Amino acid sequence: MAGSDVQDNKVAACDTHGQATKDVLATPYLMYDRRRCTLAVQGVCQMNLNIVRCGVLCVAGFSATTLVAAQQGSSMSNNQPNQPNQQQNQQQNNTAMGTGMAGTMSGAAGANDPTGQMMKDKMFLRKAGEGGLAEVQLGQLAAQKGSSDDVKQFAQKMVDDHTMLNNSLKPIADDMGVRVPTKLTKKDQAEYDKLNGLSGDDFDKEYLAYMVKDHHEDVRDFRDEDEQVTDSNLKPAVEKGLRVIRDHTRMVDKLAKAKGVATPGRGGATAPPAQ
Repeated sequence: MAGSDVQDNKVAACDTHGQATKDVLATPYLMYDRRRCTLAVQGVCQMNLNIVRCGVLCVAGFSATTLVAAQQGSSMSNNQPNQPNQQQNQQQNNTAMGTGMAGTMSGAAGANDPTGQMMKDKMFLRKAGEGGLAEVQLGQLAAQKGSSDDVKQFAQKMVDDHTMLNNSLKPIADDMGVRVPTKLTKKDQAEYDKLNGLSGDDFDKEYLAYMVKDHHEDVRDFRDEDEQVTDSNLKPAVEKGLRVIRDHTRMVDKLAKAKGVATPGRGGATAPPAQ
């Protein structure tokens, strides 16, 4: 019985870790077991302390790992999208710069457009003046040297109509600072000299061929100017001139075909002379 009680007391002391341990250590006849129980209690306490330490370390390690992972995740989420964001921002900046440059260039073009159109108007007036002068002087020559009444009548119409057009364009040219030509260009002067050396049917064909070429070019020039001109004084004169030159073109094409002279066909191709 005594041995069984001692064993029970040792078990109770080791299990309770508290007050039971004190009772066991205070019992006189359990001096031998006191050391064992104390060691057992200390072992249990040490084991519990180690468990607590391990738990604390595990919790701390898990928390640290979680914190590091969270920081890394946050850093990756901030850094990785940063590259697309930087590229997107760069693209946006480039687009903004391109839009700004386009807007600036467009604005500059819009600001320079009146000046550009004015230069085109001046060039048109200069060329129209040269062409008009040639029509008048070549027409005067053809009205004298033409071998057929049709050619002479057409030549006189060129003198009358182009004199009228020249007179309507001259005041506008003066207002825009365009100097109206008073003599033929080298090309027109060369044609005048060539015609002056011809006579009869050769003269008629050469004159008509030159008039066909010249009037088709004039139609294009007047049409282009009519589509672009904005000057309120010049536009009516251009519209009127375009109507007159179109009438001349139809007339000269008909005369040229009757004389066997080639005329421009559709699409700008040259139609063969009539047989």
